Amino acid sequence: MGLSPSHKFGQIIGDVLEEAIEPLLRGFAQDHGLYLDRKGPRTARKGKSVSWTDASGNKHDLDFVLEKGGTDSEIGTPVAFIETAWRRYTKHSRNKAQEIQGAILPLVTTHRHVAPFIGVILAGVFTEGALAQLRSLGFTAIYFPYETVIQAFRCAGIDASFHEKTPDSAFAKKVRAWKRLPRRTQAAVPRSLLELNSGEVRAFMGDLKLAITRKVETVRILPLHGTPREMSSVQDAIAFIQTYDEGASSQPIVKYEVAVRYSNGDRIEAQFTDKGGAVQFLRGLPVPPAG
Repeated sequence: MGLSPSHKFGQIIGDVLEEAIEPLLRGFAQDHGLYLDRKGPRTARKGKSVSWTDASGNKHDLDFVLEKGGTDSEIGTPVAFIETAWRRYTKHSRNKAQEIQGAILPLVTTHRHVAPFIGVILAGVFTEGALAQLRSLGFTAIYFPYETVIQAFRCAGIDASFHEKTPDSAFAKKVRAWKRLPRRTQAAVPRSLLELNSGEVRAFMGDLKLAITRKVETVRILPLHGTPREMSSVQDAIAFIQTYDEGASSQPIVKYEVAVRYSNGDRIEAQFTDKGGAVQFLRGLPVPPAG
């Protein structure tokens, strides 16, 4: 069963949003020696979808991923996950925000050793609550208001406005009008959308640059010795601490705690049971130490 005219037109707007963002990310990737994966064929993966698997084995389809060391034939280390989303009505905005976090956050946990940047570009009608929800979870979120989407399409002679009672015949007319446009005219719409939201775009790209070019400020190593003790009550635990001899001879190493702090405020923490794991972790950090 084919898509309804309303869904087809919504898909057109979503494609325009992605087309607006892709050149910025492609240029950014080139400037910073990264690989940009986006929808389309790639030798390193099957199909045209940008799909990543989390630690639980669940696959998540994404819009854009910036990779360090990635090529057409080899998957690199993800340093940024970036999603785009278009919604017309506020009643759908929070659900879409939850859908985005459900796709991205498991991948952030899976790749927590590199603390990837997570960003989202929203367009249409989104509530402040939906934006606040994403930002509270660590997303860099920017918003292109519905009015700017309508204005961008207007430059190509397309009336992109609609409401819940707009008939399918009207949507079909909009779709036909879009398809009749020369490619050059269609390409003007995403450029116009960026211009109308230039301040938001600059802020987003600035945050992305800060994350990608961050420098290691400190690496804190805490070797932990001794044998763990389990107490059956809080009182017993307090008594153990109060009577513990801190000057006793060294006990066997239990684990290494590593905390890496970056110049942009990011922090990565990890624990290892041996030196090899800790060294491998530090060598695998995507950004070299400062200096």
